[in-house]
Amino acid sequence: MRVRHPQSSRCGLTSSTRCRLDTTMPEGHKATKEPPKQGYGDGSGRQGVHEASWLLQLITGSQGQHLALWGTAWSCLGAEEVRWFYREDRKSWKPFIGYDSLRIELAFRALGPGPERTAVEPVCVRSGLYEVDVANAECYPVYWNQTEKIPVMRGQWFIDGTWQPLEEEESNLIEQEHLNRFRGQQMQESFDMEVSKPVDGKEAIHSLKLSRNHVDWHSVDEVYLYSDATTSKIARTVTQKLGFSKASSSGTRLHRGYVEEATLEDKPPQTSHIVFVVHGIGQKMDQGRIIKNTAMMRDTARKIEEKYFSNLATHVEFLPVEWRSKLTLDGDTVDSITPDKVRGLRDMLNSSAMDIMYYTSPLYRDELVKGLQQELNRLYTLFCSRNPEFEEKGGKVSIVSHSLGCVITYDIMTGWNPVSLYEQLLRKEEEELEDSWMSYEERRLLEELYLTKQRLKEIEERLQDLKASTIAKTPVLKFKVENFFCMGSPLAVFLALRGIRPGNSGSQDHILPRTICNRLLNIFHPTDPVAYRLEPLILKHYSNISPVQIHWYNTANPLPYEHMKPSFLNPTKEPTSVPDGESASTVPSPTTSPVMVRRHYGESITNIGKASILGAASIGKGLGGMLFSRFGRSSTQTAEPGKDGAEGEDKKSTVGTPPFSHSSSSFLEPTLELEHRIDFELREGLVESRYWSAVTSHTAYWSSLDIALFLLTFMYKHDQDDADKSNLDAV
Repeated sequence: MRVRHPQSSRCGLTSSTRCRLDTTMPEGHKATKEPPKQGYGDGSGRQGVHEASWLLQLITGSQGQHLALWGTAWSCLGAEEVRWFYREDRKSWKPFIGYDSLRIELAFRALGPGPERTAVEPVCVRSGLYEVDVANAECYPVYWNQTEKIPVMRGQWFIDGTWQPLEEEESNLIEQEHLNRFRGQQMQESFDMEVSKPVDGKEAIHSLKLSRNHVDWHSVDEVYLYSDATTSKIARTVTQKLGFSKASSSGTRLHRGYVEEATLEDKPPQTSHIVFVVHGIGQKMDQGRIIKNTAMMRDTARKIEEKYFSNLATHVEFLPVEWRSKLTLDGDTVDSITPDKVRGLRDMLNSSAMDIMYYTSPLYRDELVKGLQQELNRLYTLFCSRNPEFEEKGGKVSIVSHSLGCVITYDIMTGWNPVSLYEQLLRKEEEELEDSWMSYEERRLLEELYLTKQRLKEIEERLQDLKASTIAKTPVLKFKVENFFCMGSPLAVFLALRGIRPGNSGSQDHILPRTICNRLLNIFHPTDPVAYRLEPLILKHYSNISPVQIHWYNTANPLPYEHMKPSFLNPTKEPTSVPDGESASTVPSPTTSPVMVRRHYGESITNIGKASILGAASIGKGLGGMLFSRFGRSSTQTAEPGKDGAEGEDKKSTVGTPPFSHSSSSFLEPTLELEHRIDFELREGLVESRYWSAVTSHTAYWSSLDIALFLLTFMYKHDQDDADKSNLDAV
């Protein structure tokens, strides 16, 4: 990136006096045989963007030099000195990167002067997520819908210090006046030029009156902007009487041309991994929320990429999947039967929690599944059409789902359907009837019923081959999922209610086959009331094993997750010695998911109730003591003497102890471990209130730097291993 000296500006380009690009090359100059293949892709097969980049390389040179046409000096700002900006959510203007700004500027110059402008293709910017309509000065997203267009602006004159651009109308007037006054004057081009002397005592050689301001030129490259507001005039008069100059007292210095030269090398790395971000409930209540949440996650991931993965030449892109707004469902039937009292609260529940009821309804579940599945396939097809090299180079796809979106995504990947569950129950009943004693007449009727069902099933299958069924079978996704990240997920509850029970194998295949998804990871906050653990559904004794603690993003040299050994929540109790009759009570309450051993979380519901009763008896405060114990403070209670005294002593002995070291004897035997850990838990803040966290934690994942580092760690795992291996080979 080249930093341009503030005094090395050239004459500028305005909408009224536009530069003409003479692309005639002198004799002896060798042209490039073909334009280089670069750009974000437009999906149309046209090479307009590539040709523009090629032409710009011919004009500027590969090193981003000042625009010059083979020895003939330009009378306007070079394309690399102009910088384009965009503004989101009415915030300050943000500059496009050099690669994007150059291509936008080239498209702007190709428009031509006057009302009859030449049609120009939109310019792909910001890693291909947006396109710029240069004629209308608007930017809009490619992969999702957005009601508000993002304004873009061409920056020529900039405020000293902040380098924010002046509004385009004022900038054009100043540029036009500057051209008229100083066109053709020779300027020193040395980058080693000393900083100009202060303008104290210098008289303005030229001035321009604007609507609310005026501009004074003290020299060709010393330009100041002054406000004409009454208060500014009074302040200027007072300071001048005190001996201060006009410029130093109230003037704002302006610079012509951006502080950094735009170069074609200033471009984002190629995308090698895309992440689809799926929302849960509440999208109807706050439309566009998933777009904002994904933007927060993307911005957070950018910071982590720059800090920890800058040595890699690849890039992870996040795309929001908004599936709720396109669904019809019951129309306004639910709204019409909603009472008017406390209408605001009822409308909020109808727009959020009602999605869960829709999904459990046999009438609307299929519509929700197809809505998400079609949107995932649409986004993937669109991305591949605009980035044809993604599949060729083995690009990977991961999914980050939140809340109910985890359940719907899981059902799409596995093809689960409640009809198949009903058929399984019928077959189980038939097997039980066959084993039971019955008369000859009953058995004969059952055989006829069985044959009739078989015949009916064959007819239905033939009918489905002729025309589409009313209950559409969920088609598979067009891509394989590399990583499936669940955030604040109730998936474990849905699986448990569907009959999934712990097995004897530590494989992820028990709930999600590796052929469908390479890695399943369940992320949750310890106080998230919607989140549940998945590991106890694979191996039962993992209910007494703490989830993996997610590293803080600023942890120095953290231990890799695959090297972190599991440890018991209560090391005094071996899970293998628990009787079968008490096995149900060892499953932790998902709403009180454990945090750390010292907080003594992860107790069974029975133990929590017992501790609550003991606490109430010891401090004599009835229900208040139970609530006090319920929210994780039972460790401060005094155990009642008697048969539970030993248990109370064990609990007291664990208070305030640090996490177990890797040599602790309480770790699990290798034969009983999972192949890969699935449950990962955020760390609680030191001064975090659990009451408040229970309300806010379910929506606190999007901007977490810890989660961003966690996601990128797994998505960059293979690239990082390859880079480390190459470094070792070099050594």
